[in-house]
Amino acid sequence: MPAERLDKLLASTGRWSRSEVKRMVREGRVLADGRIAASAEDKYDASAAELRVDGEAVRLSRYAYVMLHKPAGVLSATEDGKGRTVLDLLPAEYRKRGLFPVGRLDKDTEGLLLLTDDGALAHELLSPKKHVDKLYYVRVDGALDDGDREAFERGMTLGDGLRCLPAGLEIVSSGACSEALVTLREGKFHQIKRMFASRGKPVLYLKRLVMGGLRLDEGLAPGTWRELTPEELKSLK
Repeated sequence: MPAERLDKLLASTGRWSRSEVKRMVREGRVLADGRIAASAEDKYDASAAELRVDGEAVRLSRYAYVMLHKPAGVLSATEDGKGRTVLDLLPAEYRKRGLFPVGRLDKDTEGLLLLTDDGALAHELLSPKKHVDKLYYVRVDGALDDGDREAFERGMTLGDGLRCLPAGLEIVSSGACSEALVTLREGKFHQIKRMFASRGKPVLYLKRLVMGGLRLDEGLAPGTWRELTPEELKSLK
């Protein structure tokens, strides 16, 4: 990785502006490889340099990858004048980096959402040619049966003309209020809700559990987040 200016490296974290970095360097608050940084213009290799600000280690990476447990009532968008977005759930330094959600979940849908500033990875995950599997837990009003499972597996053409690729439907429980796991290879607008509605069994609750090789961390409560582990990132790529 080519060496870059110290002010650029620290500003890329989203925590400080370049002018703030220059001021901190002048004040002797920045350590680079164990020594007080002499100039904000000095260059360092982000993959090898050890940087500290006010004694705190600074993690440098070209891109950020965040797993969010999206709660209901929050929009999968970067900005909206009418309500909270998923970016409002992150610290300011992540918002400054320009993170965006990879794909979307409906406002009332919960579960796994990946946010990043890596446009190339986002394109790979969202490309229709890639058919990245997504697994959802769903609860519906009505008793699910083999007819529903077969309809999902065949692929469906809905009343409004929407053609849906074959999808997996694993019935977990069946009764007045049924539970199931749905595997999609696409993600059209309100698709799962529209598919179940066409079967006369409206969705009561929907939660995404898996996207490609990434599974929602069960330890994340709705509205909380963490960065991906190296193993998780490798599974996506």
